[in-house]
Amino acid sequence: MKRILFSLLLSAVFQTCCRAEVTRLPADDQKVLRDVSRFHEIHGATNLPPAIFALCADGNGRLAEPGKDWNPTDVIIDDTLPRKRFIWAVTDGNYYVVHYERGGVGYGANFLVARLKAGESKPSFIWLGFGIRRQPLKNYPAFLKALRNGKVDDNFDWTLNH
Repeated sequence: MKRILFSLLLSAVFQTCCRAEVTRLPADDQKVLRDVSRFHEIHGATNLPPAIFALCADGNGRLAEPGKDWNPTDVIIDDTLPRKRFIWAVTDGNYYVVHYERGGVGYGANFLVARLKAGESKPSFIWLGFGIRRQPLKNYPAFLKALRNGKVDDNFDWTLNH
């Protein structure tokens, strides 16, 4: 009996450690993002509006295209390569969700949510998070599932390491 109770306790602790809580993505925005039918895919980083691209780009204004070379670690092999790489993005013409990889000491698979209304040049930053497994997600539905299941986190200070 003690083994069973210990196993249940260990299981609960493990599940708590593997779940994240999204605390900074406003509920109204989450509701909009869950409506998959509103969104269509953006193919390639260069197809992002320049203002959205700039939010995701590295310190030198670069963002590698999917599958292209980039610097994924803190060991810079080629300083002409970006420190970030585009994975996928979606938009409804107002909201933009961009998934990209960030290299450095701590590799990250990041998610940016921003709003850029038609005719405006400056986007509104809404949210930034990362997958708790630090692995890229295949597509937008996978992101929504991860968000719903606590596999995305936003409990960190991005002012230091975006």
